[in-house]
Amino acid sequence: MTKFVVSLVVVLAITWLLFSGMWDQPLLLSLGAASVLFTVWLSRRLGLVDREGHPVHRLAATLRYLPWLVGQVVQANLHVTRCVLSRRCEIRPRIVRYPHGQHTDLGRTTLANSITLTPGTVTIHVRDRELWFYALDDACAQGVLSGEMDRRVRRIEGPER
Repeated sequence: MTKFVVSLVVVLAITWLLFSGMWDQPLLLSLGAASVLFTVWLSRRLGLVDREGHPVHRLAATLRYLPWLVGQVVQANLHVTRCVLSRRCEIRPRIVRYPHGQHTDLGRTTLANSITLTPGTVTIHVRDRELWFYALDDACAQGVLSGEMDRRVRRIEGPER
């Protein structure tokens, strides 16, 4: 639990410093530190500081996943652009049910957000073992149905508990 509190303090402090840009004013730095400590205290009291709420232990896996996701977003952007600009592309929108393999809320949320970030698809409903998404055409649907995104998100999620 302590490492999650420490990592939350570090992440909030860095975020505050980057967004405020106040590096040389002692009063504002002390107010920023006070706001970070208050936020961490409140988060602990609410029971929000845990493995899933602040998954520092998954940072390396997430950093390996992000370049792959960016590549998928670029590929999907190119596909959707071709569909929009081409007269031959057949847009066949559909709603698809996908039984996923995620075991935690973090895994389900990451998968649903990854699908929505990818152009041509939008997650519309998530349950424990399945999600429903909109797909612009068959190619967009197959990008999710191939299961590659689900497998990569499971690597971030870690072993089943």
